[in-house]
Amino acid sequence: MRRIFDERIEPRTETVSQTAVLELRGRKHVVRLLNISRFGAMVIFQSMPHIGEAVALHLSDRGRVCGQVCWVRDGRIGVNFETKS
Repeated sequence: MRRIFDERIEPRTETVSQTAVLELRGRKHVVRLLNISRFGAMVIFQSMPHIGEAVALHLSDRGRVCGQVCWVRDGRIGVNFETKS
């Protein structure tokens, strides 16, 4: 389903040719970041993880960030980062 309104609460930073390493099911995959925010990221990833599945992204400026898959569509996935209480 295509969104009519942008419901995101934080700004996204578009990335240009930035890569990261995505950990999923004990395996590491090099992925390309499309955008990133304090709370999540959109990455190009051709596999089809399950929504809600745990992942970790290794980012050059933040190190290892844990999260979960929040959507999957057309060779891209959305990742929500875990928030620390």
